[in-house]
Amino acid sequence: MELWYPYFYVYGIGGLVFFSGLFIAWRKGALSKPGRMLPLLLGGFAFYLLLHGLLQAAGSVGAFPVAGDARGAEGTIGTTADIAVVFIYFAGIVGAGAYFAKFTKTSSDYFFGGRRFSGWLLAMSCVATTIGAYSFVKYASAGFSFGLSSSMSYLNDWFWMPLWMLVWLPIIYYGRIQSVPEYFERRFGHKARAAATFILLVYLIGYVGINFYTLGTALHALTGYSIFYSACGAAICTALYVTVGGQTSVIMTDLMQGFILLAVGLGLFLVGIDYVGGFGLFWEHLPGPHRAGLAPLTEPDGFHTMGRFWQDAMVGGVAFYFMNQGMLMRFMSARSVKEGRKAVALVILVVMPLAAIAVSGVGWIGQAMVSTGDIAADTSPDNVFVIVSSILAAPGIFGLVMATLTAALMSTADTLLTAVSAIVVNDIWRPYFAKPHHADAEDLRMARWATLVTAVIGIVLVPLFATFDSIYLAHATFVAAVVPPMAVTLVLGAVWSRYNQKAALLTLVGGVVAVIVSLFFPDVIAPFSQGVEPGGEGMKAYKYMRAFYGVVVCSTLAVIGVLVFREKEEKSPLLVAGPEEDAIRAFKAGDAEPKEGGAKIELKLQAVAEEARRVEGTDEIFVRMHPIDRDELGTEPGDLIHVAARGFWHGGLKSIQARVDDADSTHQGRVEFPEEMLGAAGIEDGDGVVVTLIG
Repeated sequence: MELWYPYFYVYGIGGLVFFSGLFIAWRKGALSKPGRMLPLLLGGFAFYLLLHGLLQAAGSVGAFPVAGDARGAEGTIGTTADIAVVFIYFAGIVGAGAYFAKFTKTSSDYFFGGRRFSGWLLAMSCVATTIGAYSFVKYASAGFSFGLSSSMSYLNDWFWMPLWMLVWLPIIYYGRIQSVPEYFERRFGHKARAAATFILLVYLIGYVGINFYTLGTALHALTGYSIFYSACGAAICTALYVTVGGQTSVIMTDLMQGFILLAVGLGLFLVGIDYVGGFGLFWEHLPGPHRAGLAPLTEPDGFHTMGRFWQDAMVGGVAFYFMNQGMLMRFMSARSVKEGRKAVALVILVVMPLAAIAVSGVGWIGQAMVSTGDIAADTSPDNVFVIVSSILAAPGIFGLVMATLTAALMSTADTLLTAVSAIVVNDIWRPYFAKPHHADAEDLRMARWATLVTAVIGIVLVPLFATFDSIYLAHATFVAAVVPPMAVTLVLGAVWSRYNQKAALLTLVGGVVAVIVSLFFPDVIAPFSQGVEPGGEGMKAYKYMRAFYGVVVCSTLAVIGVLVFREKEEKSPLLVAGPEEDAIRAFKAGDAEPKEGGAKIELKLQAVAEEARRVEGTDEIFVRMHPIDRDELGTEPGDLIHVAARGFWHGGLKSIQARVDDADSTHQGRVEFPEEMLGAAGIEDGDGVVVTLIG
């Protein structure tokens, strides 16, 4: 029965979060069409419930093997061919990023890619973001030490999907939210925005430094160059294509890197299976505890289910999907809410399981190799990825593996750089320094400068992070300490209309104070530890359970604030959960009934030598259609449409989101399009296009 304790704990509390989210969405009218979303949401929950149940049944109770600290490899490992492959890879990614920069003409293109992309393309580009900083090294290490339970972090996000799909995505998309701090101001006032801006910038810029440091470490192992100079080279390459191309370059380069990451990670795992004699022998060589999908509930220290659940699934899940500016910008690049939902469903149900195997598989193979005698039992887990990869891959191919490791790191760094530039422009430059009615080109220039300055600061931080004994534990401790106040405030703000400005400030300020107290007096966490040992002293004590402590304290402060400070309820469908139809009406700035999207018509594009007319306050342009074509599509002036080149392969890159003009096209079968926007859309005059009604 002990083997099943973590399973019942995770799906008991996680299930409560999941079904509470469904109930809230239904109660607020956000689940107005359950026949479409409900089967997907319940099916995803059942999938992970069954998957973890099968893995747990395959495991057994016992102690994990004790790992040693032998390096197994000294100095540089890469050959000349390996180093050449890495440099060619770097050049290719920078060149690709520069090429896709031609699709960036406005600040909306820079931050949100013009809101044009398909769900499948966004999902694949998310591979390179989810397989981020030191993922291969970190999860291969965990896989070597703790087996299949190393996949927990990739398989525990579905609990938040009812709230994310039905509440948060419509709020940020239809509300045109450009940053998390902007939402805080609209919902809670400028003081909350200032606090959110400061916290997010400190976190994101610090995380950029961590990524550059890890990039430098990986390149140092391959080339022998110093960590600092290796990090400088990686930072220059990353900053170049992000500065020039923004979100479009990030999405398209991450798309390419995503395919490479999965191919190499899964390829190494399959080659390793063959190396140890097939799947049967691989499974036989894994110790019993390594076969379980969830680690023991409260031990060993540093890797137990309870700690990982609260720090990663509950707090980290909100941080990644709700608060992470980079992920927010990624899903805001979807051409519609429907495509955004499709993207996140593909990410969690398909991409995440494959990514878990890709990043952890080498560690599992390494543990099997201990039994076959190919590597020493006292090998340091932190070196398992490089050691096992060097055994399985030939020279040159090993260079591709290391380039893949570099890709994982660069893809997280590029997402963070665009996220920081978005916050600088939207939450500092525009509100406090920009002149009213300033040109969009000024925003674009500021975004690019912010990207460069952030890269420089990240490099300056590299020597600081090089002094840490364990970056992973430092980062996990930081997330558990910093995220709970913002996570609780954001989620309650989105679902609880009575949650007001004063209550939010009490939650933010009081939560931060409570967490700071726990860093110096960790015994305050003991009543919330649920049997988990401190595992250290001072701020290193209760590394994971500080997240649960923070959630409880902040939630309590929120309830007290609402009871004490009585203010007017928030009713806006663009700020709090409500019927999606109301949000669409507000998005279209009219009272017209929302239309059912999805209808399509094939037309010819006709360029007109006129200045693009835009929807006031947005970057959306108007295009003209013939009345007969409008009737066939079922649209009318003011409706949102998507104009795309024929074929699905481009994933929306060769397309643009637009509004139907009240003026008519003079030619049936043609859509009249401003000539100046052809470059941004990637479509030529006279091309056949597919016009899709969004709503």
